[in-house]
This record gives sequence, structure tokens and C-alpha cells, in this order.
Amino acid sequence: MALTLTNQMKRLKANCKPWRFFCRTANLFDVFAPPVCTTKILDKIRRTNVQDGEAGGITQQIGSTYVPCEEIQRQSKTLKKAQGFDFNVPGLLVIDTPGHEAFSNLRSRGSSLCNIAILVVDIMHGIEPQTAESIELLRRRKAPFIIALNKVDRLNGWNSLKKQKPHTMQDFETRWNQVKVQFAEKSLNVDLWYNNKNMKEFVNVVPTSAHTGEGIPDLLFMIVYLSQKMLARDIAFSEELECTVLEVKTIQGYGTTVDAILANGHIREGDTIVVSGLEGPIVTTVRSLLMPAPMKDLRVKNAYTTNKEVKAAQGIKIAAKDLEKAVAGLPLAVARHAYELPYLKAEAEANLAATLNAIKTVDEGVVVQASTLGSLEALMTFLNSEKIPVSAVNIGPVYKRDVFRASIQLERNPKYAMILAFDVPIDREAQAMADKEGIKIFSADIIYHLEERFREHMEEVKQRLREQFKFVAVFPCRLRILPEHIFNARDPIVVGVHVEEGVVREGTPLVIPGKEFLEIGVIASLEFDNKTVDLAYKGQDICIKIQPTGAEKRMYGRHFDHTDELVSKISRESINACKDHFRDDLKKDDWKLMVKLKKLFQIL
Repeated sequence: MALTLTNQMKRLKANCKPWRFFCRTANLFDVFAPPVCTTKILDKIRRTNVQDGEAGGITQQIGSTYVPCEEIQRQSKTLKKAQGFDFNVPGLLVIDTPGHEAFSNLRSRGSSLCNIAILVVDIMHGIEPQTAESIELLRRRKAPFIIALNKVDRLNGWNSLKKQKPHTMQDFETRWNQVKVQFAEKSLNVDLWYNNKNMKEFVNVVPTSAHTGEGIPDLLFMIVYLSQKMLARDIAFSEELECTVLEVKTIQGYGTTVDAILANGHIREGDTIVVSGLEGPIVTTVRSLLMPAPMKDLRVKNAYTTNKEVKAAQGIKIAAKDLEKAVAGLPLAVARHAYELPYLKAEAEANLAATLNAIKTVDEGVVVQASTLGSLEALMTFLNSEKIPVSAVNIGPVYKRDVFRASIQLERNPKYAMILAFDVPIDREAQAMADKEGIKIFSADIIYHLEERFREHMEEVKQRLREQFKFVAVFPCRLRILPEHIFNARDPIVVGVHVEEGVVREGTPLVIPGKEFLEIGVIASLEFDNKTVDLAYKGQDICIKIQPTGAEKRMYGRHFDHTDELVSKISRESINACKDHFRDDLKKDDWKLMVKLKKLFQIL
């Protein structure tokens, strides 16, 4: 009997174990200490403007920057605590993750790569939703972190901490105490780093300004200090490879490359690498190992330096053949020996399958397309929070096959006949097919913009369907005729009524249940307090004009009178229309009346 993929992997892994999975830890303090940091703070550290280059100024992908030890020493040389301190780490690899709530998966991926994190808190707003989510993430991973109390320059009259006027210092103390209370409510002890006497019990807080650079030297020094004093074992170099693909890019002169974080181990030019691909595992040979200059972000175009070998931890760009369909967000492996290839290929295939299978899809829903696995997960996070069903997902450009999958929704549920494409190109033939079939393709490189366009479209669809089913949907109502307000007995019938239950609106057909469901007509208009209104509710006295619907015209006083109760005539079709397009227009009591009328009319 054929072995399953999992069994094959176990067998291959067992065969490889003596060579591949032996981990030797050296007592070397290496560069592997990448904190999670905001782009603006990181821009100040490296004196760049990466965030302005991001789509809409919002971090959309994970990036990385290597900060050498010399730069840290230079920036922190004025600090009294740094004088005489022995800097043992070669530098810091800083991972920059998106801050938007929808990108929690990318922050999670970033935090899993890092040894120590910087949690940025706005002193003007305190703990915000994404801050709270990051705290829980760090707690789950038991990851040490430092708090950057950012935007202190916004305080009125701010100069520098030791040169403040009394009212500015008072403002700082007030806001800092508010933030401290917020952390205490989350069972976290925090203290300003220069006052902290117990760093094992209290989280260090560094006041900073990404705008002026205030506190950035303090922040850099504290990262190094804590890394060397408390995380020596964690940042020790290991030969076992830990490498994650961040992004797939085409670079002029190098072809398709992958940006990756080399968290541990080493990689050489000429190594055989295995990565997960859209059409199966990709096995290729490293042609070039490119690195940006120190203090430069991996995402930004740079004059790259070529290396024969790179040791962790570094952000690297790998140039090799056949990387066009590599999937970002998954591990990259190096096959040191030919017999490792079958296991590594099976592992790469299983990683992608497990990730995509974990994304829940349904028969009726939108098609989602994204550039990377992280972007796909971010988009799914938003769609799930909005209870938007997804029928299919994919990574990479939008092709005709994706449009075909979306076209299936034209029969199942037309409002979902669309593709949400995040940060991916759209094939010209695919766009032409979508236009012909009536499939909407919403494309954006900022998740906020995609969200806005989707919301606008869904609102348009909602209003169009409400207008289409306006007279199909019948709101439930029960009316009592007021005998002292009979204005016209026939064609049209104009009478005053009291709304006993439900909602009354134009177009509502009325019947009398007590006279074998005698049809009276349809409400043509209604008035309340001598003014025409669209709706009337329980407890109101209104005047209604009833137009006949059949050949036989009903007459008040002959066919019915004030002792007869009027109710709206509902059907299975009208109930479905109310559920699908007017659910929020009816309150809980209105739906209870709908259930009563459903039993009255014996509707299944």
C-alpha cells in the first residue's frame, strides 16, 4: 500500500537525521537579535524614508534592516550607562512588520523570527487595538520586549527630557501614568528604563520620538544591553538553517529573486535550495547572494553587495533560476546532500498544503488573490471579521482560470462574483474575460483601499437589490380600523388605522383573515400627522390609501368594517426577500409577528 505524504516525510526525515538534524550550538554572540519595530522609528535609526516609499505610507510587507554594532555605539556614545559597556554583538537585524490589525499574521511571523521585540505605544493614545493584539502575541510566544513610548515630541512645549518646563514635565508624567495603568490592567509591570531597578520583573519603557530622534540611542542601547545580559543563550549562533522567504521580486540584471530572513545557520553561493512553489516544490541553485549595505532596508532598491557566503542573522536577497512561482511566507531549506532532496521537497509541499488547507472556504463567496502568503492571511483576517465568505484563494497574478472560478458565483450568488486582488498584477486576457462575463476585479496595493472599494461595491449591490426586491418584500403588520376616520369607502379606500404590531409601508398587500383571507388591496400611500411618510410603526395612528388589485373592488361597509382586523399578506417569496435584503429594517418583535403570520398563512 502506498505511503501517505506524512509517512514518506517521517521516513525520509529519519534517514536524514544523523546529518541534517544535528544542531551544534557555538558560544558566539552573533547578530541574531532582530527586534520588531515601526517603520518611522526604523527610518530615524537609519536616516532613511522607507515609509514614504510604502504604498500610502503604510507598511504592507515584512522588511528587515541590519544595524552594525559600530552604528549603535556611535548613536549611544553620549549615554552615561553606555560608557564603558562592552558591546559583544556584531549588530542587530531589525524586522519591520505592518501595524494594521489585519496584519496580525505578519506580526506573528515576524515575532517568531525575533529574540527581542520593540512594542511601540503612542503616548497620546495609549494602548490601541493592534497594541493589545501585539501584547497577547508576545505573551503567547513568551518573547521579551521593550516598550517605545513614542511621539513625546507631541507634548506641548517638548524640548528634551532634562530641559523640560514644569508644565511639559507634568503633561508627560500624566500621560505616562495613564499608560502605566493601562499596562497594569493587562497584568504587566512597566517602568521607565532609567528608573528600572528590576529588569526581570518590570518591562523597560523608553520615551522616543520617531520625528526628532529623541530616545532612539537609549532604545538601541537597551536592546543590546538586554540581549547580552539576559538573552545570551538565545542569540548564540547555530549551524542549523532557519530561513524564511519574505517576498518574491524581479530585479533588473538578476531576474527573479527572493527576499529572505536568514535567522540562523549559513547559506553559500552554489547551494541547492528548496522552496514551496505555486505548482509544486522548487529545487534550484543559488546563483548570487545579495545584501543591502548596512542601515538599508531589504525592500528598497539598493546597490547590493555580492557574497560567497552569508551567516545569520541577515536579511538577504537570493538570485536563482525558476523562482517566479515561489511562495513567500514559508521556510527555505538547503540540501547539503542529494539524499536530503526527497524529504525537503515533501516538506515544502506539505507546508504550502497545510497553510492553504487551513484557510476555510465555502461554496458561495468571493475569490481572493494575494502576492504572498502573509498578504493572503491578512486579507482573510479582514474578510472573516466582516463575515464575508470566500469560495477560493490563490497566490500570484490573476489569470483566466481565476476569473472562471469567480464566474461560478454568477449562478450561485451573483453578489459574490468578484475577485479581490491584493498587490498582484492582473493578466490582460483575464481582465478581458472578467469584463465580458461581468466579474468585478478589485485590485489595490494597500489593504485599506481594497477594503474601501469592496465596501463601496457591496453597498451599491445592496441598494440595487433592495430596489429590485422593494415590492417583493412584504413587511409584517396588524392594523385596527378607526371607525371615526373613514374618509373614502371605495376605490380608493381611505381610512384611519391604528398599528397594533409590525411595520407599515407603501406597497403592502392587505387581507382580512377573519373572512377567509379576503383581499382588500395594496397600500398606495400613508400619512402620519397630515404628512406623507414612508414607514409607520407599532402604536401610531395613521391614514392609509388602499388601491384595489383585482377586478372586484372592495367597499368599506359592504365587504368589511371596523370590526375586521387587517394584516399584511405574506408569502414564502416575500419572507425570503425580507431576510435577504431588509433584515435590519425589522426589529425583533417584527420578526416575531412574521412568525405568527407565517403560521396563519400556513407557509412552510
